[in-house]
Amino acid sequence: MSLFRFALAQFDFPVGATAGNALKVKALADEARDRLGASLVAFPELTLSGYPPEDLLQRPSFLVACLSELDALAPRIEGISAVVGHPDTQGEVYNAASLIRERRIEWTYHKQALPNYTVFDEKRYFRHGSATRVFTIDGVRVGMLVCEDIWEAEPAALAARAGAELLLVINASPYDRRQAATREALLRERATENGVAIAYVNLVGGQDDLLFDGHSLLVQPDGTIAARAPSFEEMLLAVDYDTHTRRLTPVDWPVDRPADGEAILYAGLVRGVRDYVGKNGFSGVLLGLSGGIDSALTLAIAVDALGKDKVTAVMMPTQYTSDLSLREAKAQAEHLGVEYHVLPIEGIYQSFTDTLSPVFAGRAPDITEENLQSRSRGVLLMALSNKTGRLLLSTGNKSEMAVGYATLYGDMCGAYAPLKDLYKTVVYGLSRWRASIDGAIPEAVIDRPPSAELRHDQTDQDSLPPYDELDAILEQFIEGEASAEDIIAAGHDDATVRRVIRMVFINEFKRRQSAPGPRVTTKAFGRERRYPITSGWR
Repeated sequence: MSLFRFALAQFDFPVGATAGNALKVKALADEARDRLGASLVAFPELTLSGYPPEDLLQRPSFLVACLSELDALAPRIEGISAVVGHPDTQGEVYNAASLIRERRIEWTYHKQALPNYTVFDEKRYFRHGSATRVFTIDGVRVGMLVCEDIWEAEPAALAARAGAELLLVINASPYDRRQAATREALLRERATENGVAIAYVNLVGGQDDLLFDGHSLLVQPDGTIAARAPSFEEMLLAVDYDTHTRRLTPVDWPVDRPADGEAILYAGLVRGVRDYVGKNGFSGVLLGLSGGIDSALTLAIAVDALGKDKVTAVMMPTQYTSDLSLREAKAQAEHLGVEYHVLPIEGIYQSFTDTLSPVFAGRAPDITEENLQSRSRGVLLMALSNKTGRLLLSTGNKSEMAVGYATLYGDMCGAYAPLKDLYKTVVYGLSRWRASIDGAIPEAVIDRPPSAELRHDQTDQDSLPPYDELDAILEQFIEGEASAEDIIAAGHDDATVRRVIRMVFINEFKRRQSAPGPRVTTKAFGRERRYPITSGWR
């Protein structure tokens, strides 16, 4: 039996941090050599630039910096070979991977398949590669692929025909709640149709509205999964490849226990907040704590991401704020140990209405006055953010953003929205899961009818269908791209469906002004779902 030991570096490589990323490659290569005894280490897609670099790729100085770091890195990689992702410029720009061996760049491979769907826009920046790359290391013929190459059949087939017995795939594959199962099924298919083992390493971390979950995989030639790496955790993973059996064996990987769906989703949201705050240099976060479920879940995520000392919660009551809200917001803040303030806004709100009263004369109170309360809170929160340097978290969810049940320059204020891609029903499920661990979210908050508390005895269902019905319609319309007729045929009320769809269309202008938030579904608002603001289509 002859074993080829290699390592997979499931780590975060931030966008634009070219020098820091190169230093991390060097340190991890040394560790893979010295601690793991590996002769090869593979890093994720676009290691040096980070993923996705977007229009940084159109700046010549950025491209030069990436290649300069690669050139400087090569002679520093000693006693081990390394596969490093980077943008490559040869007249055109390519999404590339280079093999560093014996302190020099031995070859550079150009990604053949460029995704241009969902969150991907690679054809805007890169040219297709056309050459298959198979290399030999420790007597093993390894086929080199980059991310989308494995999603199309031809690149893997060409590598196998060229003699590859093992496919090495480096990736920056974003997370959504269905992606892990889809990814595993695809890799099983590629392994069995080509009769080769697959080692798949994926990026970890939050980048603006994208989450990368890691979840690196080892797949046997018969399609069985040999190992799964944990999601949203950085780790250096050792792998043995048996040249006789042509099978992979994980070396001291964490025990593969089926993870709870809520646990993985929650870990992703925590990672998103931590990385957004940390990578953008903020000292901490603050949020409005209303006594409702959305802000309660956001507070728990923030504390788990950053620690209680970096989180401030602010209750801003009016005459419409219930005793339950006051009591439970305070109880949660004390339970989590965060800095907590109560800033009544009744006087601010009254000042606004008094100032406006001459021009509002003869007009009955309506949603305008409700929105003024929300905007009063927004003014205070933004002032606190300016004064303290803490980033303001918006607490809205996907159901609200879909139908416009949110106030511009009010509760939509904020630089990051952790729940932006979570439907309200998912917020409830995730809150129950988190509350079951240590009571971080009060049961009374979860059990109460949702309310904006902008008028007496108000509930969300005064303005919206029940959330289980609303979310079912929204998911079919947004993720499923179903027509009104299709949704009605599935058993939903005609008038309700058409009303919900109309609200989705007419509130595009609000969503364009909303804070970014972590993508966790297959059709998130933002870079993935881009509809015109002005449109006659209904």
